[in-house]
Amino acid sequence: QKRKLLEELGENRLPYLTPTNADFHQLWKTKYSKLIFRKSDTVPEELHQMVQESFLTLREHNCLFQDLVRIKGKDFFTPVSRILIGNPGCTYKYLNTRLFTVPWPTEGYDIKYCSPQIHDACKALMRLNDYLHTEAIRALQGQNLSETKEIKDTPVTDREQNCAASLMEQGSVSKDQSSVCVPEDDRSLKNRTSYNLTLLNYMDPLQMLYLKQEPYFGMGNMAVSWHHDENLVERSAVAVYSYSCEDSAVEANSERELKGRDPAVWHVGLKVAWDIETPGLAMPLHQGDIYLMLDDLNMTHQHCVLAGLSPRFSSTHRVADCSRGTLEYILGRCELALQNLQTDSDSMALSLKSLEAAVVKQVEEIHNEVEFEWLRQFWFQGKRYLKCTDWWLKPMAKLEEFWRKMEIMTSLVLSEVRKEQQIEEQRNETISCFLLLLKERQKLREEWTAR
Repeated sequence: QKRKLLEELGENRLPYLTPTNADFHQLWKTKYSKLIFRKSDTVPEELHQMVQESFLTLREHNCLFQDLVRIKGKDFFTPVSRILIGNPGCTYKYLNTRLFTVPWPTEGYDIKYCSPQIHDACKALMRLNDYLHTEAIRALQGQNLSETKEIKDTPVTDREQNCAASLMEQGSVSKDQSSVCVPEDDRSLKNRTSYNLTLLNYMDPLQMLYLKQEPYFGMGNMAVSWHHDENLVERSAVAVYSYSCEDSAVEANSERELKGRDPAVWHVGLKVAWDIETPGLAMPLHQGDIYLMLDDLNMTHQHCVLAGLSPRFSSTHRVADCSRGTLEYILGRCELALQNLQTDSDSMALSLKSLEAAVVKQVEEIHNEVEFEWLRQFWFQGKRYLKCTDWWLKPMAKLEEFWRKMEIMTSLVLSEVRKEQQIEEQRNETISCFLLLLKERQKLREEWTAR
């Protein structure tokens, strides 16, 4: 469908607007109002300094890595180098790759960093996380108040008169691409803005041999293609702090009047998902600028990152859906599986408590989960995390211990189903579900070996 669309478009690309276009603010108000922009001068200078020093520290210590991601059965290295920092024990999965947080300094956790500088860098990003949490709550509260006021007593004609200043200053929001928000209590707002991790990104476009061209609007080089952010709590806000290492030439160039976006300056691009009529948006990003994607914007729209000429860092703060992605979760799953294993008090021989198909199925599913979603994902990425901290080594050793016991449980199932005294109907049901999971395990092991 995308190829067909591009063929139909030919050279007649869809239009897109930047803040220099006369119609930009009206388009933002009607179609992109849940994008909130904060210029760098609204952020405390002390925070700027701490965060920007943390970026440079992590780069100097070689803590940023290109991820090997899997798309449609093929592996690709990301052009952007990344590191995940956040709550201890949290993970974030995208494009079939699970990243494990380098934990920021959290009360109640014994976290040893490889150097005091890395500790300070993680602490600075935790400070930024707290700041963005507060800003996101403010923005959502402003959104709800604005929409409530409009519904009650503001004529449509009055609402259309003044929006240019609000984009950069207050980020006030009117009705746009989705239904009007219902006023929320503080708990709901907090849940959707309590960022549990940040995905740091770094790229020097001049070091890249090739960057994809933005296909729909002709926006130029892309550092990150069009996408929705994955694995997030529903309707949670995403907050991004941008730091491009601009020089005076880039700054001067960014002031010129251009027909499209200035290719020297980094931009975030937005478009309405599955819409070939609404113009796209390209917002310039300078040192210390912040933008927020509120409510359902991440689902109703797609965004991309358009490369400038200078190296750029970004800290993208998210409320990751960790219902199946925390250390606590997977340890709990392992303990559930091992409830079916018992040890004879005299001989110390191991045996299974139950051979019921449902019990065997649950254990073998957990067996696959711990191997392919955790152990292989972690060790596939090598010892990259040891450049920052050894925090994950003990949990991984514990998971490996549980996995070995589950390997024994698999052998015990095979031994038991071979015995003649098993009731044939129950035996066949157990074998049927058991073999499906073994085949899946074998297939996944072959895929991981090939990778």
